[in-house]
Amino acid sequence: MAHSSLSLEAPDTLNKCILRIVDTSVYNPQTKVSCPTLQVTLPGFSIPAVFEEPITNPGFMLNLTACDLGVQTVSCGTVFNDLPDGIYIIRYSNTPNDLVYVDYNHLRITKALDKYNAILCDLDIAACDPPEIVKRKMERLTMIRMYLDAAKAQVEVCHRPAKGMELYNYAVKLLDKMTCTTC
Repeated sequence: MAHSSLSLEAPDTLNKCILRIVDTSVYNPQTKVSCPTLQVTLPGFSIPAVFEEPITNPGFMLNLTACDLGVQTVSCGTVFNDLPDGIYIIRYSNTPNDLVYVDYNHLRITKALDKYNAILCDLDIAACDPPEIVKRKMERLTMIRMYLDAAKAQVEVCHRPAKGMELYNYAVKLLDKMTCTTC
């Protein structure tokens, strides 16, 4: 008998107040999906926000806000608080939920990417060989981007969250150093 293959994607987004989660599962058409449950635990929290039918029906695409995730309780729908960068623990399951599930660690790097892009916007880059000072900044930015990519790989692929956060924090420190005007 063919089984369903559960899968989720949490793509990087530049929207600071949204965590996007997309169901990319392949479902067996001969098996009814029942009790689909999505659990999202934010960085620094131990209790997940839980989402169930109908919003977790097969093929769902969610844009979760701080209100949806339970970390904002006032002005929901009119004010959208930023979500923190860090490791989000995501579990998706269906019946029997203790046997049919997938777990993911997702490293959100939205605020770091926002800083990175702001530095790129401030660089005076032309379609020619740049001056040495601009070249050095571009090289530093390339290195920082590699640290961010390595941090995501450590968390999401290598399953070493502590190492990933160490690399992420170092990349943010380097970004802050590049934007500091009095350093």
